[in-house]
Amino acid sequence: MKEKTYRCGAVVLAAGSGKRMHSDLKKQFMLLKDKPVIYYSLQAFQNSFVDEIALVVSEEDIECCRKDIVQKFNFSKVKYITAGGKERYHSVSAGLKCLADCDYVFIHDGARPMITEDILDRAYACVKESDACVVGMPVKDTIKIADKNGYIAQTPDRSLVWTIQTPQVFSYSLIKEAYDRLAMEEERLKAQGINITDDAMVVETLLKHSVKLVEGSYENIKITTPEDLTIAASFL
Repeated sequence: MKEKTYRCGAVVLAAGSGKRMHSDLKKQFMLLKDKPVIYYSLQAFQNSFVDEIALVVSEEDIECCRKDIVQKFNFSKVKYITAGGKERYHSVSAGLKCLADCDYVFIHDGARPMITEDILDRAYACVKESDACVVGMPVKDTIKIADKNGYIAQTPDRSLVWTIQTPQVFSYSLIKEAYDRLAMEEERLKAQGINITDDAMVVETLLKHSVKLVEGSYENIKITTPEDLTIAASFL
């Protein structure tokens, strides 16, 4: 029997300001090997099984992204360029609204240029079984949990600790329901001091749904500080 085919979409986030880069140019538009950082994420999805891409940028960057990135590099799968919001989860929600016809959605930080075909394949295989998975890697270092005074409070078992990356991948119906609930519960969560930092947390917190870990790559770094550009260039 022929395996059922599913429609996949990607939300690529590029609306951040990148203050830690100490530059007037946003990190996603800085040059890495003569191309903007955002180019590499879009190229990976363009070459993959993903059917369509929603690129989320700051409102003032929409037209220049359309001309200088999407059209210039012929990213034909970028069907939507939409404005992000104040917080990361606002930007994800904006991207999700563009991809209503998808079965699965890959949510990826545009500042992670080292995404590969192998990572996408592993995540896709995983999400079809679990409906929710995140890319990450086991930590190499011992991790300490600090108390509010800066003393060690506990040392978690290193074999159980992962650093989380993107893409984070979900069935569309699951992640859309989670973000719809977040829109209604946002103020309550803030009042309780719950800070939503990634998509997995939205699913875990709002829907109590388990999220599977899938291996990414130690090279799948996020461009956050100037030295990260040098590291990424060496990987490329």
